[in-house]
Amino acid sequence: MNHKILQIHPKDNVLVALTDLKKGEKVVFGKNTITLINHVPAKHKFSMHNLKQGELVFMYGSIVGRAKSPIPTGGILTTENVAHEANSFGTKSMDYHWEAPDINRFKEKTFLGYHRPDGQVGTANYWLVIPLVFCQNRNVDVIKEAFVEELGFSKPNAYKSLVKQMASLYNSGKKSEIEQLIVEEETITNQSKLFQNIDGIKFLTHNGGCGGIRQDSEMLCALFAGYMNNPNVAGATILSLGCQNAQPAILKEKLDKINPDFSKPFILLEQQKEGTEAQLLSRAIKKTFLGMIDADQLQRSPAPLSKLTIGLECGGSDGFSGISANPAVGHASDLVVALGGTTILSEFPELCGVEQELINRCKDDVIAAKFSGLMKTYAAAAEAVGSGFDMNPSPGNIKDGLITDAMKSSGAAKKGGASPVADVLDYAEYVKKPGLNLLCTPGNDVESTTAMAGSGANIILFTTGLGTPTGNPVVPVIKISSNTTLAKKIPDIIDIDTGGIITGEKTIPEMGEEILEYIIKVASGEIKTKASILDQDDFIPWKRGVSL
Repeated sequence: MNHKILQIHPKDNVLVALTDLKKGEKVVFGKNTITLINHVPAKHKFSMHNLKQGELVFMYGSIVGRAKSPIPTGGILTTENVAHEANSFGTKSMDYHWEAPDINRFKEKTFLGYHRPDGQVGTANYWLVIPLVFCQNRNVDVIKEAFVEELGFSKPNAYKSLVKQMASLYNSGKKSEIEQLIVEEETITNQSKLFQNIDGIKFLTHNGGCGGIRQDSEMLCALFAGYMNNPNVAGATILSLGCQNAQPAILKEKLDKINPDFSKPFILLEQQKEGTEAQLLSRAIKKTFLGMIDADQLQRSPAPLSKLTIGLECGGSDGFSGISANPAVGHASDLVVALGGTTILSEFPELCGVEQELINRCKDDVIAAKFSGLMKTYAAAAEAVGSGFDMNPSPGNIKDGLITDAMKSSGAAKKGGASPVADVLDYAEYVKKPGLNLLCTPGNDVESTTAMAGSGANIILFTTGLGTPTGNPVVPVIKISSNTTLAKKIPDIIDIDTGGIITGEKTIPEMGEEILEYIIKVASGEIKTKASILDQDDFIPWKRGVSL
């Protein structure tokens, strides 16, 4: 492997810089020597030959752009000289055959999980407190304040101590000493936890449930039903005002649709029926505490790896994400699928240009047509408000080499590996089939991870090249860096480093197997993810308006 440059696919007409390359530097590719016209930072791309204006740009063997102006051999690709362009797509056009990876290493392995009556297995055990409408957020916050510290789920706040020190110095006339203070991380222990078999009590505050369009309230109820049914959830307390659009009856209807035999405990209280705020809160707190006593009786026991449902997410992506972290996660996904488990690939704006490949991987025409229809509807909704999938890459993506949405998407899709598509889910639909599932969500990190948890994921793999702290209230999020520089810079956020793929020290299959070994440890409660340690409980429901 040339450790300076990489051609990802034989059809590609651009090369990726694996390290910073200087203007005038000569690089050898095959029989050709290319002189660089520009400085090419690591992760960026440069042309292998002269590209004429209007000529298509190929990466990953797919169309990822079109030259807006002539690009000479060795010229860097930028947003100034390349425009978004993507492959078109239609109906399923071929049968798909997949050679599953070798799973002998994992065949007999299990994880220690929480077995639910419906056959699902949780990798954690949480109690939820959910407001059906934003009017109840304050009451939820009061319950949170009452419970978290007393039950031993809070951790020391070093920054509170910092402020206390600063105030003391200021009052003593020692303002100049404030800059010298150092924040020391405090060790987190669970010795004071009252409930040893409960991982936490989580509070899903939001700004929805009333106002807006009725469809948003229905979708919110469907999302909450998915969270209640998620195998990582032991039970829930639901607070309702009474007059809002998101009615308890809608929640129950959505819950029945997901799981007609739902048997977990849940407490539903309506403020307009309960009386005073004190009466509502006292009853909610007492009932929640009693519910948690029962939830604490459940203990971890062995479960086959087929009980894993893995969400596949990327955020803060860079030019290495599609070369290292994403294909490594894709191999882990294939391993899980081959073992009889389930994976979920979301972020539909970041599947732009790879639709036909995914359509051809669909197990039947019905599933393929559903995916095609959802993609076209979403794209049309974006264009109707003056936007489009082409506007998806963020400033950070562009700065680190992802200059078109098709370029970003071709790398992002690698998280889905090569297994057949077993099913396609609209937003807030719950997984029903083992294998790779495509879930319609925005590319927004938190809206997407929020949705995957609502569709039944019990672990989420999250790749990043730039660094993002995203987590989830009830599903462990394993953060995977595309490069070693990032992993060393923010070790408090990154769980796994796949930078060895870029340097040639590791192969994609090796990293994929390492990821699955790590999943097993997290699923068994042996390791807490960095996002969980930081209490990164991100929760943003998607309003079915446009969100890219």
